[in-house]
Amino acid sequence: MTDLVTGADGLSRCRWGASSPDYAEYHDEEWGRPLRGDDALFERLTLEAFQSGLSWLTILRKRPAFRAAFDRFHIETVAGYGEPEVARLLADAGIVRNRAKIEAAIANARAALDLPDGLASLLWSFAPEPGRARPATLAEVPATTPESIAMARALKKRGFRFVGPTTAYALMQATGMVDDHLAGCHVSSRSAVVMG
Repeated sequence: MTDLVTGADGLSRCRWGASSPDYAEYHDEEWGRPLRGDDALFERLTLEAFQSGLSWLTILRKRPAFRAAFDRFHIETVAGYGEPEVARLLADAGIVRNRAKIEAAIANARAALDLPDGLASLLWSFAPEPGRARPATLAEVPATTPESIAMARALKKRGFRFVGPTTAYALMQATGMVDDHLAGCHVSSRSAVVMG
């Protein structure tokens, strides 16, 4: 099985990005594109934590419900959540109802508010220098890197939860800190910066 798939549109994609219409849109329009806004990065960090133990497709399909449930991931708003909001979220069938992950999202919003230079500044400080060759195969894509290990350590030190090195690396991939679109994939992930 090849790691690149040519779709009906004639475009070559990473195999995972051709496995469903939802994945194709996410792969082509969002994954790997540099993202800089604090609230947008908080959303991605939160969703990566919720994804732990589940498929990303499950989270992607629930993302509109997550956005509604978490006030579009506005950091200040989520940081102000208390037990009534936790109860509301636990009753929301549109999202993943996991108390530990819900409480982690709230704690992470509070930790993000305490960052003197903002969440984007901290997260992007761990992005490796651009210019690394794109992987040729999925087997070449790591689960963690020294940078993701350092990011996870720094986040935990500042009170963030559900942010291990694998989650940190998935965040780096999703938000364009690294370019893991395979060589030959039609997406040029560094072509646009999304402020979010």
